Amino acid sequence: MSGAHETEQVQRRTLLVVLFLNALLFVGLGVGGLAADSSALLANAVDNGSDAAVYLISFLAVGRALIWKTRAAQVSGVMLLIFSVLVLLDALRRTLTGTEPVGPTMMVLAVVAAVINLICLLLIRRQQSSDVNMKAAETFSLNDFASNGGILVAGGLVMWLDQSWPDLLVGVLVAAIAAKGGFDILRDARLARRDAESSVT
Repeated sequence: MSGAHETEQVQRRTLLVVLFLNALLFVGLGVGGLAADSSALLANAVDNGSDAAVYLISFLAVGRALIWKTRAAQVSGVMLLIFSVLVLLDALRRTLTGTEPVGPTMMVLAVVAAVINLICLLLIRRQQSSDVNMKAAETFSLNDFASNGGILVAGGLVMWLDQSWPDLLVGVLVAAIAAKGGFDILRDARLARRDAESSVT
């Protein structure tokens, strides 16, 4: 029991750290996205904000019954799907109304966010946990890290081509990555619940 309790405490500490880091990214990328008029940065900011909320849910799920954990993971998956739809709608709005993203700001913030998300990913992977909520947290950090790479490329293309479409394209890709992550988390939660039910019967 002491070993399990210690594992739970480590998971809680890890989730609190990544929650705090994602909340900082939400604020930083949000302000930067508005200043740079960047769909990709705003999409990444909202993504990190939803991640922070999900990490809070996962934090509360640590040490609870499996049914509580799977439900928390399901909420995480649904939140990612909702986020992806909102980002797609914002990209559509920007396509219709026009936008002038600032490439250098996009690139600098993408590098900073990539470093922070890599730290989050390494902290979570260090747990080597099969817990459905820890796996969801790993999915989030991996998605965010991939999105940061896309924003870095988009910022370079915006500067080179002097056009906004790379920013809008990456915003849509961020939404697609989030949607895939949401479906993956829902699948893992369903499988974990089914395995638990089969072991009981």
